[in-house]
Amino acid sequence: MRRRFDEQLLELNQEMIAMGSRIEQAIENAGELMASRDVAAARIIMQGDQEIDRMEREIEGRCLRLLLMQQPVASDLRLISSALKMITDMERIGDQSSDIAEIITMPVEGNLLPFPSQLQQMSRETANMVRRAVDAYVTRDIELARAVVASDDVVDNLFDEVKRELIKLMNDQCNAQRHADGMQLLDMLMIAKYYERSADHATNIAEWVEYAVTGKYKGEMLQ
Repeated sequence: MRRRFDEQLLELNQEMIAMGSRIEQAIENAGELMASRDVAAARIIMQGDQEIDRMEREIEGRCLRLLLMQQPVASDLRLISSALKMITDMERIGDQSSDIAEIITMPVEGNLLPFPSQLQQMSRETANMVRRAVDAYVTRDIELARAVVASDDVVDNLFDEVKRELIKLMNDQCNAQRHADGMQLLDMLMIAKYYERSADHATNIAEWVEYAVTGKYKGEMLQ
């Protein structure tokens, strides 16, 4: 019985890795759109969100079957319940990558404005956070999970830089009554916010890893 349970936990790990890899790729591909503005590539990202949703449902089903049939306790119970929490955040990251891609597909009035360089960096940092958070879950590496949580500050700082840059540009465009350019800048701010929120979700994933390993969540002992 225990051997079969361990095999199912290993399969769960593999499914978590596959979903994490899919999300990491979606984030990176969305970041590449900042340079390419490739509408066809953007639509592929949007369509790929359906596969991420399917993965979430499959992992959720596996976790529920494990809970009902195996009735795990202690660390095994925390491991499975943490996976259920993590896939919700992972799915939302996929949604936000799709939302970024959708913005790229929208028609633009006036001349195209360059995207702030920090957006691609935010994409890379967020994808790296997701990859390390899932690795921490699979390897039960609490120090790696805590490093992911600390990395959120990097994305937050980049977001602040983008906000300051875009607010200044918006003021300039408003004074010049160039409203079409202002709409592009607003879209860029939305993209930056999506990356900032994705990093927050990656932080949540890492915090659930710490709970799975230690029984503590955000520094509080859970009963």
